[in-house]
Amino acid sequence: MNFGFSGEMVFIFFLALILFGPKKMPEIGRQVARFLGEFRRASNEFRSQIESEINTLDVNANASKGYGQQILPPTQAPLGSLATRIFNPPAPEKMEAAEDAASEAAAVKAAAAESVANKTDESVSVTDHSSSSTAPKVAPDA
Repeated sequence: MNFGFSGEMVFIFFLALILFGPKKMPEIGRQVARFLGEFRRASNEFRSQIESEINTLDVNANASKGYGQQILPPTQAPLGSLATRIFNPPAPEKMEAAEDAASEAAAVKAAAAESVANKTDESVSVTDHSSSSTAPKVAPDA
């Protein structure tokens, strides 16, 4: 689009000046400029849409031939993470089962700790008794 001042452009300018007068010419110029800007925007949008469609078709064609990028599955948050608990809360039944399992595990852990403590006490008392029973008894001097 070359809008240089050629003979035709000068002729059209004088014709518009005679037809519309000098008061209407600035308004007509603004309207023509708006129209040209809108036309340019629409043509750029149309061109970009056609180019994106062509690129999509190229990518699909290359992917079907095995040339495209490998599409990986979406990553998931690790089980038990805060995001998993917020976005996918467990069912109430699972919550109760998890609480029961946690209380059972705590009870087993407490019982194991108590049995270890009892064994430690028994081993101490056994060593005390064994030392007293193996020591020779001395008869009092009479």
